[in-house]
Amino acid sequence: RAHTMEDFMSSVQGMTLPAQLGMATFTLAIMAVVTRLVLNCFPGKTPPIFEGLPFVGGLLKFTRDKPMKLMSEGYKLFGEVFTVPIFHKRITFLIGPSVSPHFFKGTDDEMSQSEVYGFNVYTFGPGVVYDVDQKTRTEQFRWFTEALKKERMKQYVPQFVSEAEAYFKGWGETGVVDFGVEFSKLVTLTAARTLLGREVREQMFEKVAHLMHVLDEGMVPLSVIAPSLPIPCHLRRNKARNEMREIFTKIINARRASGVREEDVLQQFMDAKYQNVNGGRSANESEITGLLIAVLFAGQHTSSITSSWTGYHMVTDKLRSWKAAEEEQKQCMRKHGDELSLEILSELEVLHRNITEALRLHSPLILLMRYAKQPFDVTTSEGKQYHIPQGDIVAASPNFSHLLPSVFKDPTAYDPLRFAAPREEDKETPFGFIGFGGGRHGCIGSTFAYLQIKTIWSLLIRNFEFEMLDPMPKDNYDSMVIGPMPCRVKYTRRKLVV
Repeated sequence: RAHTMEDFMSSVQGMTLPAQLGMATFTLAIMAVVTRLVLNCFPGKTPPIFEGLPFVGGLLKFTRDKPMKLMSEGYKLFGEVFTVPIFHKRITFLIGPSVSPHFFKGTDDEMSQSEVYGFNVYTFGPGVVYDVDQKTRTEQFRWFTEALKKERMKQYVPQFVSEAEAYFKGWGETGVVDFGVEFSKLVTLTAARTLLGREVREQMFEKVAHLMHVLDEGMVPLSVIAPSLPIPCHLRRNKARNEMREIFTKIINARRASGVREEDVLQQFMDAKYQNVNGGRSANESEITGLLIAVLFAGQHTSSITSSWTGYHMVTDKLRSWKAAEEEQKQCMRKHGDELSLEILSELEVLHRNITEALRLHSPLILLMRYAKQPFDVTTSEGKQYHIPQGDIVAASPNFSHLLPSVFKDPTAYDPLRFAAPREEDKETPFGFIGFGGGRHGCIGSTFAYLQIKTIWSLLIRNFEFEMLDPMPKDNYDSMVIGPMPCRVKYTRRKLVV
């Protein structure tokens, strides 16, 4: 053996310097791979590691396999908790309500959003949401809440109605549409009226809609990792954001100069003042623009996508879901005529359940994420305990959790009655339904979204019949926001007979 070692050392010494460096590099790489494999196999009290090929396996699972396949395989192998390493970062998945409470209930000093959603700063702009400290962000979210109070909502509903009625007047007596395309256009029109203001809707809608589309296209998977990378879509994004700020600066200055007040979210942001930070000043033009972009991104996709899925499922389930919603509209019209108001829309419980069930099956946001600023422990439904270390990115998935048979019975079936008494499956387990998030960071715009979608479908049920020309579309998991694949639906204009 000694002789063999001497021969090996002699052969190494006889190598050129580049060859020696290459051998050393190869040896270190092998040692690193072996070490990684050993650590992955023996994670200790932390969650099991789901990586596969050392160092690059996690990245491949995200980019090649997509999150739903990754979660399906990880859940099958390890259960409710597992960790996927991506380069120097760890993403720990918490699947299902048993392991999710701390994710949703933890304070911002424990489970933070800024570190994982910081890439949005390049879209929203500086000084808002994830570019500010928690105290400032809390005050800005308070402005959102003020803008979406019940009294404000009453003013928005007539605008929902007028925009939807005008849009559907453009349809013929019969025709073929794609709900995804149509509702994306309609929700953008509605958002322009209620959020961005009358000036945008009446004078520069096409321009602002185009800029929002450019901002949307500027958020690609690479943006999450390298949002400042000077690739073409990022450069166009930056230019569009600056143009948006210039447009709203002119609108804000014109409103202030004229003294005219409008019933929209823009006006609420113009009137808003900080209370405990920034010396109590008003929001400036850059902040107002960033907040408007943020609220559009938060709500536009959810409303249009959920409107589409609601329609696809109701039209496919004609004998139950559509018929029940149609009968509810008849009862509503007997009582209130053709009127639609906040109070009337709030009475539509059947339609509400149809929308909620569509959202359960097709959440637009496949992953909700937090950054663990402090370590914490979780216990699975089987009693296994895991320690989540500080610094992990922690992920929960509405899409995957909603399909667990332990949470919802026959989870892949479209069954809106699961939300009705006495079943109320969503209330059996805390954080069982997380279509609008939950806990400290539940969606503050959920009521706005329901009213918007109820308005759209109330008018459609009252004025049209629909027939599916294609099978139920699949979810488009290649997109940053998960919507339906293209699908054709035939419409025929008719008046609902009361």
